[in-house]
Amino acid sequence: MADACVNRLDTLLHRFPVRARMFHAGAVCGIADFSTPGSGGQLHLLRAGAMDVVHSGRLAALHVSVPSLLFYPRPLPRRFMTEPGCEADLVCAELLFDGGAEHPIAAALPDVVCLPLANIAAMEHVLTMLFDEAFGDHCGREAVVDRLFEVVLVRLLRHLLEDGQIRGGMLAGLTHPKLRKALTAMHEQPGRAWTLEALADSAGMSRSVFAGVFRDIVGCTPGAYLQGWRVRLAQQGLGRGRSLKRIAEEVGYGSEAALSRAFKAQCGMTPRQWRQGRDAN
Repeated sequence: MADACVNRLDTLLHRFPVRARMFHAGAVCGIADFSTPGSGGQLHLLRAGAMDVVHSGRLAALHVSVPSLLFYPRPLPRRFMTEPGCEADLVCAELLFDGGAEHPIAAALPDVVCLPLANIAAMEHVLTMLFDEAFGDHCGREAVVDRLFEVVLVRLLRHLLEDGQIRGGMLAGLTHPKLRKALTAMHEQPGRAWTLEALADSAGMSRSVFAGVFRDIVGCTPGAYLQGWRVRLAQQGLGRGRSLKRIAEEVGYGSEAALSRAFKAQCGMTPRQWRQGRDAN
């Protein structure tokens, strides 16, 4: 299973990288308010202690009493609370997703992932290094911790894929032994003139079975998914100041007009309007 996971994550993280930046290492005593989290995600590692996590809205509160990981792929107001006189040792990092809320991994995950550290395979050595650096006084400490947080994130994503904990959407498709081949092919070759038959062949399935299973697990048709993936890549290219003509060629549209039509169908606005709105912010 681990070998099959390689291309699934490598392609996504190569096209849409994630950077980590530590912002806290130390004890939390009483209430830590995250009511105005940043624009990206956050990853919290509880080394010792216990705390309650209270979320805004309908999301249930959590009680965390063993060393654990809390992953918020998107901004979500919350408070960490310890019992009077008690404290919890935490290391926390902002996660800066290339593409922001449109990052395919961030968009595909639940609002929060909470797991005991002991449940995530092959993490002990990485976590020992991370905690030693975070709570230590070494030269280059923050740069090392940032990189180790990125390793923790990849290990977490690998765990979620291999353990089958994602129930729907793109990541659930990537856990399917056949669908993942078609999804990875689309991710790796967005400019190819994909047909339903070609995608079904890449998955080793008939057209009808492939289309039905894809819709049931991923939640949309293969054509709709491909369009969404291409538009995400187009948004990324626009954000980097690339020309629409060049982007259209790379993501599989024969002209700027064809890409603009797909873009508007997907986003409700033209590429020009999207870029103007982004620049205004």
